[in-house]
Amino acid sequence: MSDTLFENNQNLHSVFFPMTNVIQNYAWGSTTSVNQLFGIENPTGEPQAEVWMGAHPNGCSMVESQGETTKLSELISNDMNAFLSEKVTQRFGELPYLFKILAAEKALSIQVHPNKQQAETGFAREEQQGIALTAANRNYKDPNHKPELVYALTSYQAMNGFRSTEEIIANFSRLDIPELATLLAALVENQTAQGLSDFFSALLSLNGESKDNALAALMAYANNSQDPLMALIVELETQYPGDIGLFVPLTLNIITLEPGQAMFLDAETPHAYIKGTGLEIMANSDNVLRAGLTPKFMDIDELVACTIFEEKPFDTLLLEPNVNDEVLEYPIPVEDFKFAIIPSSTDRVIEINTAEILLALDSSMTLTHSNGQSCAIEKGQSVFVPAYAQSYTLECQGRVARAYS
Repeated sequence: MSDTLFENNQNLHSVFFPMTNVIQNYAWGSTTSVNQLFGIENPTGEPQAEVWMGAHPNGCSMVESQGETTKLSELISNDMNAFLSEKVTQRFGELPYLFKILAAEKALSIQVHPNKQQAETGFAREEQQGIALTAANRNYKDPNHKPELVYALTSYQAMNGFRSTEEIIANFSRLDIPELATLLAALVENQTAQGLSDFFSALLSLNGESKDNALAALMAYANNSQDPLMALIVELETQYPGDIGLFVPLTLNIITLEPGQAMFLDAETPHAYIKGTGLEIMANSDNVLRAGLTPKFMDIDELVACTIFEEKPFDTLLLEPNVNDEVLEYPIPVEDFKFAIIPSSTDRVIEINTAEILLALDSSMTLTHSNGQSCAIEKGQSVFVPAYAQSYTLECQGRVARAYS
């Protein structure tokens, strides 16, 4: 944007928009974590599962503009090029990410997200079939992919990617479950991506007496084991009794992020959040294909079609940041979003060329602009900064999370 246009925008708009964010009260959420970390009240004692920061229609943030409260999406739509930048507007046509605080007391469903092409094809197919967007058997809610990054605020346990086939075989062999013997023998004979695909699909498709007997044998073994993996399965069984997804931890990597560690979740890779509180930033999508630990619809064929059946080595799970002037910048392999952690700052000048959301993690922060405007934000609160701001100065004694594109 030219300096002249920016000067005109100064007369029309603020450069800082404090946000009032939607809290999603999903049943798996924690009733205490968001309150303890950020002081956000919870008078009803409901689970505070996710705090949404962004312009998603299912939970759009509210901002103050010219003395009135308005949806962030409506504010942006007034002048997308000014608020988002011309480049982002042309590429995405909307704020291309959703930023969250996520507090899981119970495990979320094991899931896979389609890649961009799969999402576009699947969405078009289900639209043509006339499946309602709200239908329980709808796989594709939009034509977008859903890559994600999670940054741990507390100890944060998750599953991400397949173990080696050798390890999967070892895990199931020690169970010695008759109902799984044929499936396991086939995997032993065919230790390829196709062999793993056939095994995973058949495992999730077990039903009736075979499923019941196999799960009973799994829990009998787990309840008499001192293995931490089996202890996890016992814990998950209290949350999702009789769920075929109880076998999935035997196939996926289990990792516990320590506070300050981050992990990227690729498209076509099975994963699940088990327990903990963190920040999550994702592309603006709601496409989920489920693989267990859920009472919701599971389309095994579509799940398998959108999954890459290859080993994800454990030592590749963490995403290490690049350090630039003490700022931790995470190398995100997609265009939809970027993420950074800014350390304690005194008069730190930050140049911007797209819209961004800042979240104060440890203490209050103050933003100032060359036009004389300033904005004070409390810990746990967020602010939207439009592209036309071009730069601002940050003052904060603690960390600030920065979501941008």
